[in-house]
Formats: sequence, C-alpha cells, structure tokens
Amino acid sequence: MIAKEKIEQIISPKLNEGLFIVDVTITPSNSITVVLDGDNGVGIDACVAISREVEAELDEEGVIFELVVTSAGVGQPLKLVRQYKKNIGREVEVMLNSGEKVSGELKVVTETDFEVEYTVLKLPEGGKRKVKVVEKRVIPYNEVKSTKVLVSFK
Repeated sequence: MIAKEKIEQIISPKLNEGLFIVDVTITPSNSITVVLDGDNGVGIDACVAISREVEAELDEEGVIFELVVTSAGVGQPLKLVRQYKKNIGREVEVMLNSGEKVSGELKVVTETDFEVEYTVLKLPEGGKRKVKVVEKRVIPYNEVKSTKVLVSFK
C-alpha cells in the first residue's frame, strides 16, 4: 500500500500559492483520493496538474493505483483551521458532539476555536412579545462533529 506521507511529499512542492491539501485517503487496493482547497478556490487546471505529478511519480515506480484529485466541494465539512478562516462571514451549520446544531455567521476563527453569531427569539423580562436577540457562541474544535458552509440562493 502507498503511504499517505509519500503522496503529500509529491504534492506539497507542486502546490501554487494559496492552495493546500485538505485530505489524502488511500485504500488497501491503492485507490487514492486527494482533496485540495485554496484561499481563492481551486480550479480544474490545478487538479489536473497535481494529478499528472502524482501519476508521473507513481508510474516511474511501477505502482498500480487509481487516482482522484478533487477540490473541497460545497456541502463537504470543513476540516482545517485554514478552511474556517477562508469562510469567515459566511453562514455555517455546526453539528456538535452533543447532538446540538448551531447555525449562524462565522465571525472569528482562532487555532483552538471559532465564533458563530446567530439570532434567536427571546421573551424580554416583563414583555409580552418575543424579540430578536443577536447572540454569539465560541465553539472549541474538539466539541465539533462537523461544520458545513450553508449555500444561500437569496
């Protein structure tokens, strides 16, 4: 089986500025999937170039493999702090390990946690009607099961 580290060593020097590896998975039958992302997105040309580099290297070694190089797509969970940073200002849905779901705007990202701002309806003290209240919640990464960017068609 091909080592994940070997694939990362082949790819890393070939990445253009702003591109980064999100994930590399390899099955026991040498089916390799490389997921890339970029601070300004990832074009098809970048995926093709990386695919050719990996294929050339592994073909020289006579390894039998299947390769897919793709960009991190809409609906895929965020995995790296760098992905959270590039999505500041966007709406996200966070599923916590506890089963709770938090949806709101991604506001602040640090190396250990991130902040989501959202609106809730609350009954003010002595009031008869609920009013909209903006709340912020800091969520540590170790409490997160998954975070997805929500796509809006407004």
